[in-house]
Amino acid sequence: MMKKRLEDEFLKLFGSVEGVRYFFAPGRVNLMGEHIDYNGGYTLPCALTIGTYAAVRKNGTKKLRLYSSNYPETGVIEAELSPIKFESERKWANYPLGVIRTFQEDGYVIPEGMDIVYNGTLPSSSGLSSSASIEVLTAYLLCGLFGFSLSAVELAKLTQRAENEFIGVQCGILDQLSIAAGRENCAIFLDTSALTYEYAPLDLGENTLLIVNSNKIRALNESKYNERRQECEEALRRLQTVCDKKALCHFSEEEFETYKGVLKSEVLERRARHAVYENLRTVRSFEALKQGDIVRFGALLPASHQSLKEDYEVTGKELDTLAELSNSFPGVLGARMTGAGFGGCMIALIEKSRVSAYKEKIGAEYFERCGYRADFYEAEAGGGPCEI
Repeated sequence: MMKKRLEDEFLKLFGSVEGVRYFFAPGRVNLMGEHIDYNGGYTLPCALTIGTYAAVRKNGTKKLRLYSSNYPETGVIEAELSPIKFESERKWANYPLGVIRTFQEDGYVIPEGMDIVYNGTLPSSSGLSSSASIEVLTAYLLCGLFGFSLSAVELAKLTQRAENEFIGVQCGILDQLSIAAGRENCAIFLDTSALTYEYAPLDLGENTLLIVNSNKIRALNESKYNERRQECEEALRRLQTVCDKKALCHFSEEEFETYKGVLKSEVLERRARHAVYENLRTVRSFEALKQGDIVRFGALLPASHQSLKEDYEVTGKELDTLAELSNSFPGVLGARMTGAGFGGCMIALIEKSRVSAYKEKIGAEYFERCGYRADFYEAEAGGGPCEI
């Protein structure tokens, strides 16, 4: 169905569909380990079955012509194949353009331009990584069209750098790598320091993972995301004066409690404490999933949200309200915000039989308290990027 929709859109915009190829890259949701990827710790994401699709064809020119069905008001956005420059008026198109430019900077020869139609099934600015999804998708289709060979880690590194340097968001590698390395029905236990990963079965039994979109829109490069990263870097710098560690998450709880006095800042202490303790929660979550102990996994979720609220201060009224309502609802094993915060989504692990009642009650109470309509998605763990 999506392929037919892309085909129709491409035909309308570019005259024919001869030689067109079709690709997909998922979004992702992070189960545990928030704001850890740039602090050298473990994260526990999974790829989703929803994501971003593209129809693409080489066009024999030196121009790139990009269109998104999600943003029809921007029309077809054109750019020279070289040099590619960031232009704010190009809006969403800067994400794929940044990836193409980063390929070029790394010596990958892209001899001709392309016509590309994108269509995403992820809600934008929700914390489900719509930006990383289009970045990884663009990288993957470049490999398919021009014969480049990149591993999941190489692809993630390249697309992360595009977002850091071209877009200006100092994100870690969590989003890009969890999309590139997605595996069906599995969570990914990712060591962001070593860039290695292994899988755990995401067997929820009689429960389901519900993604709840607060519909509070956020923009990472306009939020306090970069500020949090800078605070963590400063906390690490101070801790390194008394303990030789390369990242905040390399500290054990005992080491952190021993040396935290050197921080001499209540704010930096809270930021660092979140990183250290969230990292341990991620390890415990992975162990619970490997053992099939869903109840133990669910019980770790509220503590993560509390840390993100009090120590890291990235939640806000909307996400706090959803978490509070969810964690007191019968049949919910645990709930917390997911993603960078400042709006976006939360996850709730809930008994399947209680989903309908949950949506009705939580949706109504959330709207009454916050004035937003929540959207609900039952999440399934999907595979990585592919040609369709």
